[in-house]
Amino acid sequence: MTSTGKWTDGVEGVLLDITGVLYESGPSEAIQGSLEAVKRLKEAGLPVRFCTNETTCTRQVLVDRLKGFGFDIKPEEVFPPIPAMCQVLKERNLRPHLLIHPNASADFSDVTTENPNCVVLGDAIHEFSYANLNKAFQILVSLNNPILFSLGKGRYYKDEGNLVLDVGSFCRALEYACDIEAEVVGKPSATFFNTAVKNMGLNAEKVVMVGDDIVSDVGGALASGMRGVLVRTGKYRSTDEDHPTVKPSAIVNNLSEAVDILIKSRKPNWDGLAELA
Repeated sequence: MTSTGKWTDGVEGVLLDITGVLYESGPSEAIQGSLEAVKRLKEAGLPVRFCTNETTCTRQVLVDRLKGFGFDIKPEEVFPPIPAMCQVLKERNLRPHLLIHPNASADFSDVTTENPNCVVLGDAIHEFSYANLNKAFQILVSLNNPILFSLGKGRYYKDEGNLVLDVGSFCRALEYACDIEAEVVGKPSATFFNTAVKNMGLNAEKVVMVGDDIVSDVGGALASGMRGVLVRTGKYRSTDEDHPTVKPSAIVNNLSEAVDILIKSRKPNWDGLAELA
């Protein structure tokens, strides 16, 4: 699909992925045009929420990083998986064994982890050792009702110019070993997407998601009743455009181009009005 079309019709809110859409992972700077794009969306009166599977740091660290790039962003506009995960754990009286990145542990400070009765898997990066994965496996198989949570289920992402394994790859290993299916808290879960949509006071059909992940971002958004726009930045690969099951509402070069199309679609057709006068 080209970057023009009807995906803009009736859009009243925008969800944005962060890494690969606003900035590239690793030591970097904002992707060209993304700062101005976010600013233009807000100036146009469109509510914007940032829906991310980032679990290698706390939400506050992520917000501070984005502010360091120059983005005007508030913590309450950012929807990462960990706060939602903590809420689920409390509601269900669960005590997790955490296999997460050490930098993200502060966001679990209020969660009881003694005598675990479930496992929570995040993007642990170097913590994904055999010993740590085996420990998670042993806890799961020791439970009468093993519960595995995965903070997202991406297969890979881009870090410092290279594609690297994401949490979904390790989640699949535990699912196979324990013969269970993980509960996903994060993209592409419809529940996770809809939390951000409801926060804007909108219905899913009025919202567009812009992301660089054809499955988690675009596919998840489409399955949730939203439009899904794929950008050719971040982890994007040319083969994404011919995905066998996920067909984006549009494919654009970057966030700036998506916003240009969206903003222009909202302007009155002054030429047509002049002809009618």
